[in-house]
Amino acid sequence: MLDLDATALSALVCDGQAHPRELAEAAITAIEARNPTINAVVHPRFERALDEIDQGLPDGPFRGVPFLLKDYGAEQQGEPHHQGMAHLGRLGFRGDADGSLTSAFRAAGLVILGRTNVPEMALMGTTEPMAAGPTRNPWDVGRSPGGSSGGSAAAVSAGMVPAAHANDIAGSIRIPAAHCGLVGLKPSRGRVRTGPDADPPVGLFVEGVVTRSVRDTAGLLDAITAPASGAYWAPPPLAGPLTAEVGRPPGPLRIAVCLTAPNGAEVDPTCADSAAAAGALLADLGHHVDEAAPPALFDPAVFEGARVVLAATAAQVVDAWQARTGTVIGEADVEPTTWAAVTAGRAVSGPDLLQWLARLQLLARAITGWWAESGVDLLVTPTTAAPPTQIGDYLRGYEAGRGSAFTRPFNVTGQPALSLPLGWPGDGLPRGVQFVADLGREDLLVRVGAQLEDAAPWAWRRPPSLTA
Repeated sequence: MLDLDATALSALVCDGQAHPRELAEAAITAIEARNPTINAVVHPRFERALDEIDQGLPDGPFRGVPFLLKDYGAEQQGEPHHQGMAHLGRLGFRGDADGSLTSAFRAAGLVILGRTNVPEMALMGTTEPMAAGPTRNPWDVGRSPGGSSGGSAAAVSAGMVPAAHANDIAGSIRIPAAHCGLVGLKPSRGRVRTGPDADPPVGLFVEGVVTRSVRDTAGLLDAITAPASGAYWAPPPLAGPLTAEVGRPPGPLRIAVCLTAPNGAEVDPTCADSAAAAGALLADLGHHVDEAAPPALFDPAVFEGARVVLAATAAQVVDAWQARTGTVIGEADVEPTTWAAVTAGRAVSGPDLLQWLARLQLLARAITGWWAESGVDLLVTPTTAAPPTQIGDYLRGYEAGRGSAFTRPFNVTGQPALSLPLGWPGDGLPRGVQFVADLGREDLLVRVGAQLEDAAPWAWRRPPSLTA
């Protein structure tokens, strides 16, 4: 039953063919069987979830569907929230209220079975925190599922749940989706409600999900889309629900393909070939396809500025946790890579940060302006410049710049970007292909994503461990 996507499972519940408790118990059985190997779920809440089913679930669009939250964001009242930090684990920290995103997931009728593993403070492109140990890629348990939403992606890929919460500051939805053979859409800046506090002040961070199908991604984003009123970042409004875009013909589009990494990283041929093949498929489907890209995408300041902002964010997060917990967090309390980021962030002055933000805004304007100037509807790239790394390689610096080589710029611009599992070379590891639309055009991504899912379906693909 868990081979079905979330949309199909919710239909079974709605039609009375399955009970939410039946689905939850099947998911719990799958987690208990597979998690010891994969290490995706770090804070299970099985009994509480079953009690919530017995008390009655909201009549939302995904009523009764098993779900997992990433242990970064989407805070839950009374539940562990450690963000991969051993320090918060030692304190036994628990959320004091549901965040607005958690409330939205609950209102959709989802049954939250636990929280998934993350790198410390979600800072890494792999999911190997010292606090909980590495999460392993179901397609090859010697490899990483990527990060920082690696726990969520691994859980969905391993068949524990059909969909899970994810978020993205430099590629953390799209990279794990690519490495685990899933659908991952980074929405436009400000599209999805955040919380439990205010919207992120610098605008690189967005919330979302990882799923197995385009229609699940569309439906779940509809459920968590934030009202624009009062939002610090307000994207152009959607014309209607994204679920209505699934199956709607996109019409002939102008599509540009870029196979060169904007940060100059070496691109693995299998990743480039996957994106090139997607471009050829789009041409076969009637779209006009050329090789092109925004020139400003290759300005080194895009990556350097994003690095500065991320370091400053790391310092701010540590300071916020110190204030919230009433404890001092020093070098001995976090991992070396985290402390290096925090130290770098504290060295950034207020004026310097504002200057970088202003420069990034100018670059974002130049990149997004290319869509209108060129008449291009979509940009197609590899999602990552390299396949999944071996466990431990990323932490040693191996290929660290290749994970976010194609994803990070679009956190700067705020544009929506979709990773689809369209690359399946002979090594048995999935490759993702990224599709980037103009700001606010998630609807176009959903239309094209559904068209490609129909033309080159991936639903039948499962990791070898699940088919043996």
